[in-house]
Amino acid sequence: MRPLIATLCLLVAAAGGAVGHRWLSAPPDAESPTPGRARAALDSAAELALPRAAHAALPAEVDGQPLPSLADMLERVTPAVVNIYTRQVVRVRHPLEEFFGMQGVPRQRVQQSLGSGVIVDAERGLVLTNHHVIENADAVSVTLADGRTFEAEFIGSDPDTDVAVIRIPAENLVALPLADSSKLRVGDFVVAVGNPFGLGQTVTSGIVSAVGRSGLQGLGYQHFIQTDASINPGNSGGALVNLRGELVGINTASFNPRGSAAGNIGLGFAIPANLADEVKRQLLAYGEVRRGTLGLDSEDMNPRLAEHLGVPAGQRGAVVTRVYRDSPAEQAGVRPGDLIVAANGERIDSAQALRNLEGLLPLDEVVRLDLLRGERRLQVQARLKPRATEIDGGRIDGRLAGATLTEVPERFRQRGVTGVIASKVEPGSPAALGGLRAGDRIAQVNRRDVENLQDFREALARPPRDLVLSVARGGRFGYLIMQ
Repeated sequence: MRPLIATLCLLVAAAGGAVGHRWLSAPPDAESPTPGRARAALDSAAELALPRAAHAALPAEVDGQPLPSLADMLERVTPAVVNIYTRQVVRVRHPLEEFFGMQGVPRQRVQQSLGSGVIVDAERGLVLTNHHVIENADAVSVTLADGRTFEAEFIGSDPDTDVAVIRIPAENLVALPLADSSKLRVGDFVVAVGNPFGLGQTVTSGIVSAVGRSGLQGLGYQHFIQTDASINPGNSGGALVNLRGELVGINTASFNPRGSAAGNIGLGFAIPANLADEVKRQLLAYGEVRRGTLGLDSEDMNPRLAEHLGVPAGQRGAVVTRVYRDSPAEQAGVRPGDLIVAANGERIDSAQALRNLEGLLPLDEVVRLDLLRGERRLQVQARLKPRATEIDGGRIDGRLAGATLTEVPERFRQRGVTGVIASKVEPGSPAALGGLRAGDRIAQVNRRDVENLQDFREALARPPRDLVLSVARGGRFGYLIMQ
């Protein structure tokens, strides 16, 4: 106990010394005083400093108006923000059992995680949250601010925007009104509400640091609100609100080079409310998000391409490398070699920026493209057509019958993963007899690289005599000869 008391006394003394030093640094004209003059100077400085310190406190009002408090607004907001708890049963086998081929009874382990959500429809009990909060969960429970807990029903989710919708069978709910997030400006005050580290409902505040933020690896289609309001693990899926108590975003991620366990450093990201609401609308209407495509492939500009295409050095953009037949891009007159520098007035600096814009726009949206064709500047318009998200392998080639093929999710594509995924393979089908398994990623067809479903379809436009697939499975690559 005594060492603790001594330590506390040292801390208090250190604090007192620091304050005293500030006060004594005030009179710069003091000469080297005698001991008596030093005591007088100390007393004089103390008399001057104490009133100043008191006057440095925040005033009770400014221009006759009391200082604002967030308390009244938060009383309306916090009942609409919920805590989400998920459970997942994982089957576990001992490594020795797998090594020696032993057939022991697999054990089960329950994984639990937590997050946050926002009630956006009180009558139907609809809650917005992040896809990664409820991904692969066997059960999801929601605890309201008043302490009630309900098992949630999964409605749908979109991994590439990290938005999910769940429903709770509860009455007397409070929902948050949605703001028009497109009107947010850098510098606007915002408040984040969520359940960080499972501590319970917590409120942090800050400003909008940036809007339209993208380029973060592995986070799918991006148009984030960046904020310095603290967003920590467990805040995911919670609310970002303006000072009127309207939902402007769904908190989704924070950035720290040392990892999430290191805490918040003022770089938080939220999905704009407009985007989350559109995803919710499509999930309720179709059970999925239907995206459009321009029907082209592109790559980043580089000095070699700039010289070859005759565009100014240092010019950024997405170089069109392929235009698919009957695509919106072809109908608009886009050609391979064109450099796309803007879309709908938004600057395009890379191929990823163009893909990001495509993925965030709704179907049938008219996109205005600004192009450089050599030294000529052009502007064309293209209307987005539906993008195929999955195809029946049997309709492309009979040897693939029984396989359902899907696109590589955007969050993995950003890491350089391309090809198509065999999401389902029916037992006993031609695809299964050829060795294809669910989860396989097809990277090549007859040694030709395939980037996506459209590319895969074109590679098999004329069914080849032999069909050889290069397949990635569990970190290994191999070849399948389809019969």
